[in-house]
Amino acid sequence: MQRLSTPLRRIALAAICAGAAGCASFSPDGGYAEVRQLAQQRTGDTIPATAPGAGSVEREVAALLAKPLSADDAVTVALLNNRGLQAGYAELGIAEADLVQAGRIANPVFSFGRLKSHEGIEIERKLMLPVIGLLTMPVTTRLERRRYEQAQLRAAGEVLRTADATRRAWYGAVAAQQSAEYMEQVKNAAEASAELARRMAVAGNWSKLQHAREQAFYADSVAQLARARQTRTVEREKLTRLMGLSSPTALTLPQRLPDLPAAPREVMDAEAQAMNNRLDMLMAQKELAGLASSLSLTRVTRFVNLLDLSYLRNTGETGERATGYEIELQIPLFDWGGTRVAKAEAMYMQAVQRAAGAAVDARSQVRESYGAYRTAYDLARHYRDEVVPLKKRIADEQLLRYNGMLISVFELLADAREQVVSVNAAIEAQRDYWIADAALQAALTGSGESAAAAAATSAPRAGSAAPAQH
Repeated sequence: MQRLSTPLRRIALAAICAGAAGCASFSPDGGYAEVRQLAQQRTGDTIPATAPGAGSVEREVAALLAKPLSADDAVTVALLNNRGLQAGYAELGIAEADLVQAGRIANPVFSFGRLKSHEGIEIERKLMLPVIGLLTMPVTTRLERRRYEQAQLRAAGEVLRTADATRRAWYGAVAAQQSAEYMEQVKNAAEASAELARRMAVAGNWSKLQHAREQAFYADSVAQLARARQTRTVEREKLTRLMGLSSPTALTLPQRLPDLPAAPREVMDAEAQAMNNRLDMLMAQKELAGLASSLSLTRVTRFVNLLDLSYLRNTGETGERATGYEIELQIPLFDWGGTRVAKAEAMYMQAVQRAAGAAVDARSQVRESYGAYRTAYDLARHYRDEVVPLKKRIADEQLLRYNGMLISVFELLADAREQVVSVNAAIEAQRDYWIADAALQAALTGSGESAAAAAATSAPRAGSAAPAQH
């Protein structure tokens, strides 16, 4: 058997070494452990240890839905069951496949030819190896690894965004349910007062104006109850979608929102904390590093991006053998690679400006979110400590006066109508506080709407700047 010559043996040995050095394998969980760690470090929620799609997910979801659902439980169900989130994990698998592929040597090409002439038959055999792809394999592997790390950051961002959206939807659903139940009580009371007004009007004890006012209050309460029920349905369906459930009847919500904390939380160095923890900022840094490497690779291969080495072996009709080499090299006569370099430089500068803009937006969002959080807390506490107690005290005093025959039923009912507005406003203020709390956390971790837009803009594929492998 004929052995390869020394140059080809060296090339083959280099190929094997490069392949062994750049070889990457698939992770057992598709990269979920790293995503879970990234998300866990940036949120107070417990990220499920079970990867979505595992066999135990249905049992975990069923156990959580068997009891009244807290905000944390709703987030856990969403992280296990949300279909859009699972689609994001599939994107992570695509990036991991690209990374593994980048670390593998391109298959050699074997060609066979049979030529017949007046001199006889000649057999040609050729074994071709793409050398340029082999030489640039370490660089392309690093590029794909950065892309894979970016995909992990995007997946972690999707986890945080899903958790944030689910938590806000839970607060909205509980508040809507609480308002609907209160409006049900108001409607029943208005119905009773309207019936009382009708009887008193029939007896001649009330005027037509007083009777009409009570009837109008009852009619208005019926309309408000219908709106409250519709709002409850909308908010409940929103939560159902985020949790990936097929029916809103599958979940049971608590009767009321959580109480306000004793004091608002203080965030020290909020802007610096956001710069260090926001996932969109980390993704921008990864994108810059990847584009810098891509730019370097483009500059190196601007003149030659095709280099193939072939081993030839020809056999004549008489059995005579001839061996040799063939080098296929692209000659830069018309394209000197300047356009590819210019494109890579422009893409890098685009990423620089995008990262700078993201930093400005992040600082502004943190300041805005913290201001909204403190305002929401102050308003909710004001309703809890001032407005609602004052309205209740007025109602108690009015009831005492009615019992002492100092005021009429009409005045007592008029005061009850005013109290409805305050109670609904208090529920909304409490809901707005908890939503503002979630929004502040999202601003600190980069899981808000602006971060979602940044995550959608991914870095260009390494193949756009890497040399062709033929």
